[in-house]
Amino acid sequence: MKKLGIIGCVLLLFFACKETSKQVNIASEKATINSVLVNWHKAASDANYANYFDALDSTSVYIGTAAEEIWTKKQFSNFSKPYFERGKAWDFKTLERNVYLNETGDFAWFDELLNTWMGTCRGSGVLEKKNNTWKIKQYVLSVAIPNDDVQSVIAAKKKNDSIFLNRYK
Repeated sequence: MKKLGIIGCVLLLFFACKETSKQVNIASEKATINSVLVNWHKAASDANYANYFDALDSTSVYIGTAAEEIWTKKQFSNFSKPYFERGKAWDFKTLERNVYLNETGDFAWFDELLNTWMGTCRGSGVLEKKNNTWKIKQYVLSVAIPNDDVQSVIAAKKKNDSIFLNRYK
């Protein structure tokens, strides 16, 4: 009976360890995420509305360059639809990208340097893997401003910032 108990404990430990030691192929997941993001940007440059918005999770948030631009997927979709319908959305060319994953391989975040119609921009975001599919949960687009130019940018946006900040008084 004692042997049976020991064998049972060993089997229990074996299966418990096997269950929690899910192997994540980080290089493969990063390549998949990179492909999702490349195809997402390509869908915008091709004005492929369906492919562009299919890459976003149903609860995703898109944060644009203006302070008031915090959109749900539906809001961003409504805003963007006229651009896609005209056959010309936007064309962001990725210059470099860094992708990071959590230990379980179902959550990722990234940053990317972009060449856009606004000049050099920075994109960053979060993806989640559900049902074996990566979806963009959040994307943040920022205009990259060289440190030497910050003072002139501050001066240029002072009036609009004043109007915007009145909402919070």
